[in-house]
Amino acid sequence: VTSGRLHAQGVVTVGDLAAIGSRGLEALLGRAAGRHLDALAHGRDPRRVEVGRRRRSVGAQRALGRAPVSAERTDAVLVGLVDRVTRRMRRAGRTGRTVVLRLRFADYTRATRSHTLAGPTAETDAILTAVRALAVTAAPLIAARGLTMLGVAVGNLDDGRGHQLTLPLRTDTADTLGHPLALDAAVDDVRERYGLSAVTRATLLGRDRGLEMPMLPD
Repeated sequence: VTSGRLHAQGVVTVGDLAAIGSRGLEALLGRAAGRHLDALAHGRDPRRVEVGRRRRSVGAQRALGRAPVSAERTDAVLVGLVDRVTRRMRRAGRTGRTVVLRLRFADYTRATRSHTLAGPTAETDAILTAVRALAVTAAPLIAARGLTMLGVAVGNLDDGRGHQLTLPLRTDTADTLGHPLALDAAVDDVRERYGLSAVTRATLLGRDRGLEMPMLPD
């Protein structure tokens, strides 16, 4: 409801929120909510910062605009998001089991789809496969309601040092055995040395990958 009222007034950025001012927001949203949002828009937040807690999920999202989004572009955006998320996980030494796809539609409503893997991983292809499967299940909803934002997150995180194997034991997957992910690790090393654009997937060539915000250490 709050989001709808703000959008009806043309508020889409924090700057728009700050420009309305406390009185305008109080008239629009009520005294408590108006003052709270005005304070946050101006960087005033009395809540204590909690330290010493590792993040419980790693995620990234991308706004797509209001124009119709093709299935090809949707997949390319997902590839870029998964690549970004898994790179951050490996850098932090984390693995995860629960893969989440986040969607925002043209009417500003949101939906999520999730899948829990058999074991924790930070392997790009394993998580991308799960995300693509979730996107297939959400395709009818996307076609009916339009798509303005895509997000990918991995939760149920572990420290990546080891995990309980599942039966039957397999010998054809390095991730199942807990071995280093050689291909992902090699790509990570090249990007650390020469920049993120040094190695990329063919499907992302020539595409705008969006802004990647700097992150604090995990």
